Amino acid sequence: MSGCMSGFGGMPQAELSEGLKQLKSEHPPLLEQLEKLYTLTQNIDQELNVEEDFIELIEQVKAFKAALDSHSEREEGVLFPMMGTYIGTTSGPIAVMEYEHDQAKTNIGSFLTNAEVTETSTEEKKGLAELIQNAYFILTEHFSKEENVLFPMAERMLTDEEKAELYKRIQEIK
Repeated sequence: MSGCMSGFGGMPQAELSEGLKQLKSEHPPLLEQLEKLYTLTQNIDQELNVEEDFIELIEQVKAFKAALDSHSEREEGVLFPMMGTYIGTTSGPIAVMEYEHDQAKTNIGSFLTNAEVTETSTEEKKGLAELIQNAYFILTEHFSKEENVLFPMAERMLTDEEKAELYKRIQEIK
């Protein structure tokens, strides 16, 4: 489904309202965490310090998931439904965004469910680390789509009142 948004490209960048600015500003810290996760997965692949790196990966994935969950809730619980009243949610950009959220969360969830099993071999650890690599690739592309396509689209689509409501409602999600 990743190609479904290609028809929405080429939109000029707009100055974002406060709520959309906040959502966009949450991406750099998440990307920074993702980069650290990806580096750990690379180290595990190269079998440098597999045990230590894997333990660190588990802890960092938990921290990342906590940050991602609240960010996702602000988008899925507030922004997407607001945009959906105009463009629908069963197909098109919102459906793609939700699909990508689900794919990333599934990879992260599978990793966490299986990572803390009592004993896993180096090969099993590599396979589990690959789930985090998958989430990394999904989310880095996903954030770019939101910043370059979805947020500017929302800026043009939502009324000033809706933008104020968006900002108010996302503030309530911690």
